[in-house]
Amino acid sequence: MSEPYSDAELVARLKAGDQAAYAQLVEEHAGRIYRLALRMMGNEADAEDVLQETFLNAFRSIDRFEERSSLSTWLYRIASNAALMRLRRKEPEQVSVDEPLERDDGDFIPRQFFDFCCLPEEDLLRDEAVAEMNRAVEALPPTLRSVFVLRDIEGLSTEETAKALGLSVSAVKSRLMRARLKLRERLSHYFSQGPVITETR
Repeated sequence: MSEPYSDAELVARLKAGDQAAYAQLVEEHAGRIYRLALRMMGNEADAEDVLQETFLNAFRSIDRFEERSSLSTWLYRIASNAALMRLRRKEPEQVSVDEPLERDDGDFIPRQFFDFCCLPEEDLLRDEAVAEMNRAVEALPPTLRSVFVLRDIEGLSTEETAKALGLSVSAVKSRLMRARLKLRERLSHYFSQGPVITETR
């Protein structure tokens, strides 16, 4: 089996229509793109559609890729756009009476806080807690969810997240702060109740 191409070689071969390069692109990036899509969409069927759409769009537009960002960042941008477009079609804007108060400058003031930063690790790792965290992420508005997933879950830097989403660095920082506040607000109620203990006889 031949050695995988470097990013520069891969892009050149993709632009030349090399089928082996297409296969390498999918093999190297499908897992991360699918994980991003699943976090954004909240279900496997939509995540698979976003994954397929991402690579189809990448193949169609590879000639316009100018290599000002990494190949992975470019794919993240295509996937994020595909996911956001689907979410906008599916979900009308809704405002909950439980939402934090929004100030004139766009920042959010949570209605309540419970400091769950120092909870025992076993509480944070319980399946129920993980499920609640996942639900909280899925409940974020799409524009905040995309920033939070890329920055805090996928581990991209602020600059990489900005490039992937076509935003300024300051916009990424602002949206990330708002996403974290919303998550903290929602999870405060859950963790303030304490762990649910069930007895077995």
